[in-house]
Amino acid sequence: MNPALLSPDARLPRYTSYPTAPHFHAGINAAIYRGWLAEIPCDMPLSLYLHVPFCDTLCWFCGCHTKVVNTYSPVSAYMDALVREIETVADVLGDGRLVTHIHFGGGSPTILSPEDIDRLSALLHRHFAIASDAEIAIEIDPRGLKDETIAALARLGVNRASIGVQDFATDVQKAINRIQTYECTKDAIDRLRAAGIRDLNIDLIYGLPHQTDAGLKETIEKSLTFRPGRFAIFGYAHVPHFKAHQRLIDEGTLPRAAERVEQFELARQVLSAAGYVPIGIDHFALPQDSLAAAQREGSLARNFQGYTTDDAPAIVAFGASAIGKLPQGYVQNEPDPRKYREATLTGELTVMRGVAVTADDKARRAIIERIMCDLRVDLDAIAKQYGFKQGDFASELADLKILADEGYVILDGSIVRVTDRAYARAIGSLFDTYLARGEAVHSVAV
Repeated sequence: MNPALLSPDARLPRYTSYPTAPHFHAGINAAIYRGWLAEIPCDMPLSLYLHVPFCDTLCWFCGCHTKVVNTYSPVSAYMDALVREIETVADVLGDGRLVTHIHFGGGSPTILSPEDIDRLSALLHRHFAIASDAEIAIEIDPRGLKDETIAALARLGVNRASIGVQDFATDVQKAINRIQTYECTKDAIDRLRAAGIRDLNIDLIYGLPHQTDAGLKETIEKSLTFRPGRFAIFGYAHVPHFKAHQRLIDEGTLPRAAERVEQFELARQVLSAAGYVPIGIDHFALPQDSLAAAQREGSLARNFQGYTTDDAPAIVAFGASAIGKLPQGYVQNEPDPRKYREATLTGELTVMRGVAVTADDKARRAIIERIMCDLRVDLDAIAKQYGFKQGDFASELADLKILADEGYVILDGSIVRVTDRAYARAIGSLFDTYLARGEAVHSVAV
């Protein structure tokens, strides 16, 4: 057991997958992906993810795969490729596959024109059987959100919107190059709700440059006036070696590790006092929200979109850099939009890396997911579920006994309970056999 893993500034995976993305490799290619798609049983429900890698301005804190565009022509050209990829995948899967969740991410998916949103809607309904109660979610940039776009989203059937806020403090917004007023955000939310898109998430970030406890508290209190069903409180991941534009942020203005811990604790206290229950490590939801219900029922899941009620066994992903999760493993498309478009328009699939999952991976993934979702896991129950023997995780249990003596976990036979959600990533990492391999770079754990 490495004590450094418990440090607030320890760099650990967020465990939105296992194995995690830094361990994907080029041995998983388009041909293997095609074979994996063909093996998916016809009656298996699917989740779809569509990535739109464009924005009209660059937010300096952003860690996403996105490009800034000043005209619509690159987006229009990308749309042609996205349509072609959907058609190619549908040819392999066969039409009429049941879809229970759809998520549009980015970038800024609302950069799409109303006409292209309608085009995507028609295409998805042509090739897939979208369940009547499917959750169709989209990430929203409120700045410049047009009525015509909202109307197109409503026609598409969008019923959940994630609104990026980050922080309302002016000095913080200037430091991250994202100027977004409370009034602009409220106006967008009011118009979304008027169009019938009423299930809302608010995304906030702590650990930003110039951010203070008082400013963060004011941002949360302003956001509470929207009364969203969910909040996500993410810690800013400063990785300028990976995202060069983050070098535009003055590192001297970033809160220190101890201050980040205080900021998250402040957010937890304010949201809890407002009636929101903590979900996993960084989400909060009203008790009647489906995410809170999933946590109570033990069915909360975690994937590349964060905490979710999505229980589909397969996530089929479309677009440049998009990551899919299939029963056989993970796949990621070519991240460069130009190369993605060139390959896709020839009728090729563009998966350029991924990882196959072993039986051991699946068992460890289940353990880590339960720790991240429930802060609790029964090791023997998962061992039995995945065909392992009782006691197969004895070495990890030995490490956990050391942590139990320090109060980080409570052990009851094979049942592990995490005492503080701030250490869930560290506890989960004990089961990560890939973590010590290579030079993978992760964000700080708190």
